Amino acid sequence: MREGYRLLVVGVGGQGILFFSRVLGEAALREGLSVAMSEVHGMAQRGGVVETNIVLGAVKSPYISEGEADILVALEPVEALRALSRCRREATALVSTDPVLPQVVKDGLATYPDLPPLLERLKTVLPQVYLLSGETLAREAGSVRALNVVMLGALAATELLPLSREALLEALKAVVKPSYISLNLRAFEAGFEAVKKE
Repeated sequence: MREGYRLLVVGVGGQGILFFSRVLGEAALREGLSVAMSEVHGMAQRGGVVETNIVLGAVKSPYISEGEADILVALEPVEALRALSRCRREATALVSTDPVLPQVVKDGLATYPDLPPLLERLKTVLPQVYLLSGETLAREAGSVRALNVVMLGALAATELLPLSREALLEALKAVVKPSYISLNLRAFEAGFEAVKKE
């Protein structure tokens, strides 16, 4: 096992990035790993930029600097591109390809970038990029709000972190309200299977 792992999780407010991080941290503790996190919130609670820096193992700082992230999990494609410089050249990215349009785009004051070139840029910079329609998988599992758990399942399928699938599922069950456990387990499996099929 490596000494440490640096995981950068990015997206926008309302996507459940902090919940994603909480489950991951709980799983790490269950596996006996040291874990540290640092959160950055945008100006707006919904729609603003949100990121979490998660470090597992023998890493001293919870902040991930330029060129340090081993893994990038992006719940929004433009945020993946924005975070690209923070990744190591050997990093792996998991990206939900469903855009979240900022208010300025909705108001017609700006345009959202064309997705195909954006996604192609990610694939030319990083050696391993998993692209999935997280929102579609979440909707099929029962709720588009389960996008974060779809991405957690996708991360589990890569086996890049020293966290067992069982530890992640137990952490998920411990954190989720009982009435939402079934939905979240379906979302986790949807993300897991999407990556395994690749």
